[in-house]
Amino acid sequence: MCREAWSAPSNAVPGALMSNRHDRIRRRLLSRGSWSEASRFAEILRKETVGGALLLAAAGAALVWANSPWSAAYHSMSAFVVGPESLHLNLSIAAWAADGLLAIFFFVVGVELKREFVAGDLRDPARAALPIAAAVGGMIVPAAIFIGINLYTGHPENLDGWAVPIATDIAFALAVLAVLSSHLPSALRIFLLTLAVVDDLLAIIVIAGFFTDHLSPGPLAAALIPIALFGVAVHRGMRQWWILLPLAVVAWALVHASGVHATVAGVLLGFTVPVLGANAAAESFEHRLRPVSAGFAVPVFAFFAAGVTVGGWTGFADALSHPVTLGVICGLVLGKPIGVLGTTYLLARFTRASLDEDLAWRDVLGVALLAGIGFTVSLLIGELAFGYGTVAGADVKIAVLTGSVVAGLLASAVLVSRNAAYRRIHVLETTDADHDGVPDIYQPRQD
Repeated sequence: MCREAWSAPSNAVPGALMSNRHDRIRRRLLSRGSWSEASRFAEILRKETVGGALLLAAAGAALVWANSPWSAAYHSMSAFVVGPESLHLNLSIAAWAADGLLAIFFFVVGVELKREFVAGDLRDPARAALPIAAAVGGMIVPAAIFIGINLYTGHPENLDGWAVPIATDIAFALAVLAVLSSHLPSALRIFLLTLAVVDDLLAIIVIAGFFTDHLSPGPLAAALIPIALFGVAVHRGMRQWWILLPLAVVAWALVHASGVHATVAGVLLGFTVPVLGANAAAESFEHRLRPVSAGFAVPVFAFFAAGVTVGGWTGFADALSHPVTLGVICGLVLGKPIGVLGTTYLLARFTRASLDEDLAWRDVLGVALLAGIGFTVSLLIGELAFGYGTVAGADVKIAVLTGSVVAGLLASAVLVSRNAAYRRIHVLETTDADHDGVPDIYQPRQD
């Protein structure tokens, strides 16, 4: 399972040797990265896995309550309005969860995006090409399937929901992996997480660009002031919550007042956090806020977003016949894996690259199916597209839940079939014979 050695004739020109060596590395897809990269992603994945378990528990509790004899209490609580009307912040509890708490989630996404583009995989165009291309393919194909189904069935009024199946929920996907106890190779885990990060960026662009009903330039321009002050403060090494939190809240309120979805404020604030240099704060902010995001903000949003009254098996079967439901389910279960796997395969063909020798195309299929697990952002886009309490909005919830479960089951079947190979790779990636804290596979080769 180790990489095969590569050698050149003894009379080879050193420059040609380096060129051929570079060409060989360039032509490998999903190769193992550095130990620092693998260990950093492993820490992120551990936190997201715990968050995924809490997300599933919250969504399950909401579904049980919404379909119990006490469902009216659940919907009344979700619709309860609180907040100052004079500031246009008299929102329902469900809206506060979507607009307010998810701003924390998107702040963490913004910090992670900046880290990836400045110091991570995405800074290298060669390594960034695959997750970016896969994310774009995983966005275009599901959207096309949703649009095609709704046009074919004669329901063009549903086309506002085209973006619902484009998002991947990394926490949900990792929760599936945790249940499977699958020793997924580090290269596949990093690919999945990087794909999800790019996926989030595309979703943010879609939310900002396509789901802004009205735009008020004044508040949007004013929001740049607290965002800039926040950036100046963190670049000067200020970490006091009583300085940063008020600036973040003001920025959030002004973006909300502008008509742009308020969670975009979280992303913009995240982009201001320095990644490199003496006052680099990205790691510190992630360490503090990722547990809050994964352990509280996202599960609470899921609790209020996933609670849909299905109406028993009859109601569920009826919902499955609706074009919105069909479009979202097919987009997640078929469109996502076709887009991700198809784009990866085409990239390999056009660049004459091959998968790392430890991996097979079945592994890419498993990860592509995991990418079809759309939850947090999919539910958010569904609410933006169809509103609260509508039939189409309920169909979106049923479809996202159903499609995510089906995608998770299919991914499980594919990945479990490769567990023997994954266990062998796991041994390679964790063996540390010299006990220096770095697995031997990541040590420089001594040829």
